[in-house]
Amino acid sequence: MFARFLASAAVLGLSAGMAAAEYKITILHTNDFHARFEPISKYDSGCSAEDNDAGECFGGSARLVTAMEAAKERAGNYLLVDGGDQFQGTLFYTYYKGKAAAEMMNKMGYDAMTVGNHEFDDGPEVLRGFTEAVEFPILMSNADISGEPLLTDAIQKSIVIEKDGEKIGLIGLTPQNTDELSSPGPNVIFTDPADAVAAEVEKLQADGINKIVVLSHSGLPVDMHVAEAVPDVDIIVGGHDNSLLSNTIEGAKGPYPVMVGNTAIVQAYAYGKFLGELNVTFDDDGNIVEAMGEPILLDGTVEEDVTTKDRVAELAVPLDEIRNKVVAETADAIEGSRDVCRAMECAMGNLVADAMLDRVKEQGIDFAIANGGGLRASIDAGEVTMGEVLTVLPFQNTLSTFQVTGETILAALENGVSEVEEGGGRFPQVAGMSFTFDLSKEPGSRVSDVMVGGEPLDPAKTYGAVSNNFVRNGGDGYKMFVDAMNAYDFGPDLADVTAEYLAANAPYTPYTDGRIKIAE
Repeated sequence: MFARFLASAAVLGLSAGMAAAEYKITILHTNDFHARFEPISKYDSGCSAEDNDAGECFGGSARLVTAMEAAKERAGNYLLVDGGDQFQGTLFYTYYKGKAAAEMMNKMGYDAMTVGNHEFDDGPEVLRGFTEAVEFPILMSNADISGEPLLTDAIQKSIVIEKDGEKIGLIGLTPQNTDELSSPGPNVIFTDPADAVAAEVEKLQADGINKIVVLSHSGLPVDMHVAEAVPDVDIIVGGHDNSLLSNTIEGAKGPYPVMVGNTAIVQAYAYGKFLGELNVTFDDDGNIVEAMGEPILLDGTVEEDVTTKDRVAELAVPLDEIRNKVVAETADAIEGSRDVCRAMECAMGNLVADAMLDRVKEQGIDFAIANGGGLRASIDAGEVTMGEVLTVLPFQNTLSTFQVTGETILAALENGVSEVEEGGGRFPQVAGMSFTFDLSKEPGSRVSDVMVGGEPLDPAKTYGAVSNNFVRNGGDGYKMFVDAMNAYDFGPDLADVTAEYLAANAPYTPYTDGRIKIAE
C-alpha cells in the first residue's frame, strides 16, 4: 500500500501520574484541497492518465479515500477535519461550485471543517449551498455573520463532539482579511483571531470541555500567535499558507507538529498531496502528554479507491472537452509556484503580465500588474492544454483597464511587497515597468527605482494600467485602485487572454529579465 513515516516531532513527558487515565486520539487532517479531485503532477497541476498509471502522480480523491481508510483503521479513535479552502482551483469548482466537494467530503466522513477565504469566492450564496449539502458542521469563530441572512444559521463558531466517550471542543478560524482576499459581501465582519478563539475557549471550558482543537485557515504565523495568546488550545489544524510541516522531508517549513508551549500545530501542505496524521495522548486533565506523527505522502504507491476514481471520472466528463484542448506549446517548464511568485519575479508572473499588457497596449495602457496569489500552479514543458491554463488561473477574473497617477502606482507597489515575509498573495508581478524593493526596510518604504516604459516614474503623471477585476476592485489590499479613473472591469477572461498569448508565441520560452530586483 504505502509507507508510513515513523517520526516523532514532540514527545511531552509527565513526571508522574501518566498512567492514571490516558486518552488517545488521532487527528487526520487536510487543508487547501482546491478542487484537486484528480491526481496532480509534481507541479500541482493536472497529471495525465498515462503518468498516473506510471506512478508519477500524487493525491486525488481516490488515493485520499484509500489513505483515510487505512489511517482510520490504524487509529481506531480518530477525528477527521479540514482546514479550509476546498473551493476553487480547477474546472471541477468552476462547473460544480461546492457540490463535488460536498459529495467527496461526505463520502470520506469528515467530522468538521473551517471556512477558508476561497469558500467566499462566489459570495455567501454558494457557501450557503455548500453548508446545506455537507453532513458535518462548518465553523468560523472570528466573523460576525448576524447581518448576513444566508449564513446566520449555517455556520457555527464552535461545537462539541464526542469521540470514544470524551468530549472535544472544535473552533473555526478564517483569515481576518478575507474581505480583501475574496468576496464575502458587505454583511460579514471579520474579527481578531486570538480574541475570537479566547472567547470560544472560555465558553467551552465553562461547559467542562478540556480538550480543544482549533481548525484555522489563517497561516502558520497566525496559528503560532493564537497558540501563544490562548495557551488552553491543545491542537491547531492549520491551512491557508500551504505549509508543509514534516520531520523527514527536506525543505519542510517546520517540524510536525510545531509546538508552541503545550499547543501542537499541524498543517499538511495543500492540494491533497498529503494526509496529516497526528497521534495525541491526553491526561485526565486534558493536557497533551504526547503528540507525534507525520503527513502521509499520497504518491503512486497509494492505491486509488476504484469506486471513487470512477465517480471522479464521471464528474469529469462535462469538463474534458474544454480542458483537453491543446492551446499552445512551451519550450520549458513555466515556474508558477507560490514560494517564488509571492516573493520575486517569476516566469509565470511575466507570462501573465505580458499577456495582459499585450492584449490592451493599443488602448494607451502603459503597464500591467498581476497579484502573485492569482497564480495557482506551474506548467510543465511541452503541449499546454486549456485545463493547465485554467489550473494556473482558475478564478474567472476579467481584464480591467484604468488610469492612475504615478503616486498611486508607488502606493500599489508598496502594498504589493508589504507581506513578502508572510507569503502574501498581493506580491506584484508586472509588465511594462520595473522596480527594486528592499526587505530590510519597513513595509511602506521598500520600493525604489520605479521605471514605466523605460522612464522614471512621475508621481504627478497619469498612466494607463491593466490588471484583473479582483485587484482593480481592491482585492489583496489594492484599495488604492478602487477609485481609479476610467475603470473598465469587463474585459476578456484572464485565462483566455493568457492561452491566446501562449498560442501566438508558440513554442513559448519562459523567462525572467530582472524587471523586479531585490536590493542586496
